[in-house]
Amino acid sequence: MAKRSDATRGRLSREAIIVSAVALADSEGLEAVTIRRLAQEHGVTPMAMYWHFNDKDSLLDGLAEHLIEAVKLPEPSDADWDAQLRDILLAFLTVIRPHPALAGLALRRILAAESGLLIAERVLGLLRQAGYAAGRAAEVGTFLICSIVTLANADPVGGPHRTGEDLEQVFRVKRARLESLPPSRFPNVIAAAPALVTCREADDFFDLNVELLVQGVRGLPRG
Repeated sequence: MAKRSDATRGRLSREAIIVSAVALADSEGLEAVTIRRLAQEHGVTPMAMYWHFNDKDSLLDGLAEHLIEAVKLPEPSDADWDAQLRDILLAFLTVIRPHPALAGLALRRILAAESGLLIAERVLGLLRQAGYAAGRAAEVGTFLICSIVTLANADPVGGPHRTGEDLEQVFRVKRARLESLPPSRFPNVIAAAPALVTCREADDFFDLNVELLVQGVRGLPRG
């Protein structure tokens, strides 16, 4: 029996489990990610999973660290603090945006994993450079990270995951509903209908939101 267990451990790596869990969350949502389901995906018993993860919480921590470690922080430069801050936020968003079901997990380990601490250190350092006291910098930095997670997690469609023609049909139905509103009461909603139903699918939507966050930080009183 010991030899069989060793062989199972050799075939089933921690990284392979993480990759499978990410794919499962992307396609079916985080609730589908369970020890039992992943064991089925790999053709092993649930007990084999416990060589790598003690329980679902440790699995979720592993997924969180996987996301955070993938963030490629830009090198410090002579650019203004706000430009560097924007680049860091965009780097974070770039990694978590393709995985909306997992985005919120990043908050679990941002101050626990070394890679997360490096992000926090850079963000806080730039805010201190901008003139914020340590406590205020912590509040603003927390808000920024939470805002990026919320932005990545924003679902323009709602309900089950859709792609391709199904997604286009949802957009058409939403646009038709908005454009059928009474023009006398909702002229601006009607005029903006095409962008309202598809904006979260566009790169410039995310760039604009990050810029809004940075501009807001720039305009806050220092203290």
